[in-house]
Amino acid sequence: MFLLLFLLFVLSEAASASSVETDDVLQVRPGGEVTLPCNTTEASIRAVQWTRDDLEPSEYVLLYRDGGLDAKRQHSSYQGRVELLYSQLKTGNVSLILKNVSSSDNGTYKCRVAAGGSRRKRALIDTEPIRLISLEVTGSDSQKADNMHGDQTSDSPEGIHARGHAGLAAGVLVPLAVGVVGVVMFLRTRRRHEAVTDHLYT
Repeated sequence: MFLLLFLLFVLSEAASASSVETDDVLQVRPGGEVTLPCNTTEASIRAVQWTRDDLEPSEYVLLYRDGGLDAKRQHSSYQGRVELLYSQLKTGNVSLILKNVSSSDNGTYKCRVAAGGSRRKRALIDTEPIRLISLEVTGSDSQKADNMHGDQTSDSPEGIHARGHAGLAAGVLVPLAVGVVGVVMFLRTRRRHEAVTDHLYT
């Protein structure tokens, strides 16, 4: 009995440790948009803090407090590219939306939340993160430019015009080819019939 309890304790500790160390992995292509999910059960959210391991301690991906973003502490590479779902903060959804992703966005992102308290309390969040997410940007920034160029070319007037000509050519050539084959088969059948008729009467 003691051995069974000991094994259950060891297995539960191992499971909890693995759940802490395992990150959620998200993949996105350069130039795309991705949502890093994070939710809390706190009823009143005072501050939201998104950080990355390789940033300076005083720099943030996003810092929301006192009812707005703290742009002074935000890393310059994320300015204008990240936002929260402000309408869903009351429900505990503090997910981060990251736009125009590039290879420099690769890394592990940490989500922290502070609840309750007065707005005058401006201390930064120093609690453990409630969510860890590893972001993997699959592809290079040059592919991002190529993809954007390819999309613009395919949707441009020149691209549409070229596709229109290709469709018109196919619509004309296919029936013409079918007609030629039909005529050739008809002539062959007629010649065979005439040859058989001539043979019977000679």
